[in-house]
Amino acid sequence: MPIASTPFLDSLARDGARVEAMLARLLGTEALAEETVRPARLLEAMRHAVLGGGKRLRPFLLIEAARLFGAEDEGVLRAAAALEMVHCYSLVHDDLPQMDDDDLRRGRPTVHRAFDEATAILAGDALLTLAFDTLADPATHHDAGVRADLVVRLARASGLGGMVGGQMLDLTAEGRWSADGAAATLGDGEIRRLQAMKTGALLRFPLEAGAIMAGAAAADVARLGRFGAMIGLAFQIADDLLDVEASPEAMGKATGKDAARGKGTLVALHGVAAMKAELERLVGAAQAELAIDGARAEILREAARFIAERRS
Repeated sequence: MPIASTPFLDSLARDGARVEAMLARLLGTEALAEETVRPARLLEAMRHAVLGGGKRLRPFLLIEAARLFGAEDEGVLRAAAALEMVHCYSLVHDDLPQMDDDDLRRGRPTVHRAFDEATAILAGDALLTLAFDTLADPATHHDAGVRADLVVRLARASGLGGMVGGQMLDLTAEGRWSADGAAATLGDGEIRRLQAMKTGALLRFPLEAGAIMAGAAAADVARLGRFGAMIGLAFQIADDLLDVEASPEAMGKATGKDAARGKGTLVALHGVAAMKAELERLVGAAQAELAIDGARAEILREAARFIAERRS
């Protein structure tokens, strides 16, 4: 089966270009009301982190979820851009020497290499806060209750009990703070929980958020959330497989680092063949959640396949 259909790839590219334009606008030089000035070096580092690279998968999922229930406007694009800023802030901080210590991201120098570590930390901080500024702005949605719901959901997906908490569990599992410095041995359930927090939460959020912005019923929001949770796990398994099998040139960053650091992954625990089979199961289960939507959800169903079979 091909990795993805032409309609899916066209949609991904089209929505990605729209999100890129919105991000460039939000990261413009003109200060907003109640801002004093946007320091040039900080803004340049933020733009380096966000613009000109990446698949824009998370914002694409938000846009497609909203489109599935009939919403497609500038507010949806703003929410999608806010989500991408949170994702990119996490990458900037993740690349720092104290975290994963990467020199390349998307085939370019990481922010702390292109600028310096202090600037990278501040760029990540500024992207995170600008994301919530954007999401809470009335320009994103006319209903303050909807905006508040999105802010709470994104905060919980990205924070202490979500992505950041998952990153902490991941670092702890490397043995960085154990008495003997040895990596912890994680079981299947512990790895799945860690990955659901570190990676899955920010892939579940856009599916729920798009449906909420379109006024979908609570049952549909929950159903899209289940779809998002499954493709989130699929994304991480596929990422771990790529770390084993792909070249640094294909990935645009170093590979083989999970094994070198003794990271607990499902691939390390169960093996490549078993995890490729698990990917197939997850894709099928995720796609089944969208069966009642018929042809309208075909792009999202293709997204599940793309996530599992991507090559970079």
